[in-house]
Amino acid sequence: MNSRPMSLAAAAYELRFESLFQAGRGLTFPCDAQGSVRLDALSERARQNYLFARAVVGREYAAPTVWRCSAGRD
Repeated sequence: MNSRPMSLAAAAYELRFESLFQAGRGLTFPCDAQGSVRLDALSERARQNYLFARAVVGREYAAPTVWRCSAGRD
């Protein structure tokens, strides 16, 4: 187990909740390779959005998927 904290800036993965009704819209959150989001590392607004998105999966958003971030990669 890695005990080092995950930096939001260094997150290599993101958890994406895609809107079921508006193509191209959704919410994303930094996570690890397994899709675990560190709630204590999120801002209050991001934490509220994350909890909302989880609560409305299947009604507003599709089930979340884990994506590898490409920012900063050559």
